[in-house]
Amino acid sequence: MNSVKKPFILGLGGTTNPQSSTEQALAISLQAAADAGAEVELFGADRLKALPHYRSDPTGLNDTGKALVELVRRADGVLLSSPGYHGTISGLVKNAIDYIEETSGDDRTYLDGIPVGLIVTAHGWQAVGSTLAALRSIVHSLRGWPTPMGVGINAMGGMFQNGVCSDDNVSEQLKLVARQVMLKAEAR
Repeated sequence: MNSVKKPFILGLGGTTNPQSSTEQALAISLQAAADAGAEVELFGADRLKALPHYRSDPTGLNDTGKALVELVRRADGVLLSSPGYHGTISGLVKNAIDYIEETSGDDRTYLDGIPVGLIVTAHGWQAVGSTLAALRSIVHSLRGWPTPMGVGINAMGGMFQNGVCSDDNVSEQLKLVARQVMLKAEAR
């Protein structure tokens, strides 16, 4: 009997608070990927906080940094989520993204050919748009494939509570971005 390998989808992002709207939105999307048959892992608040500032020196990687690099290497797809802070991605998320530099000498450099679903939460629409554009630019420079759907969420109303999104339209968008990542990941 021939078994089919499940795609591995890495959920990367959040804030320093695991209950933030950013991490809850990412978890909802990641669950949709799991429901579609993926193996998933969330690299969120606790591990983001444990990453030292990235420096291009492998001896400078702690265990959390090494684990992140290995997860990126394994990933068939990525769901990337950032809050919009002052019109762009947070330093915490950018620091994690910088660790992808460790794959520059790999056979698959950076995120080459990998589908990347983007999720942005902010308290206002201006930061949502500019942060989503910044993430798309970063993914392009890392040779990844941003999905057609990028989810921008004005989370000012507190729509995320205990891992549930009270806005059905936003919830469906989070599931759609996961499906788009899965579609491309399975095609690989």
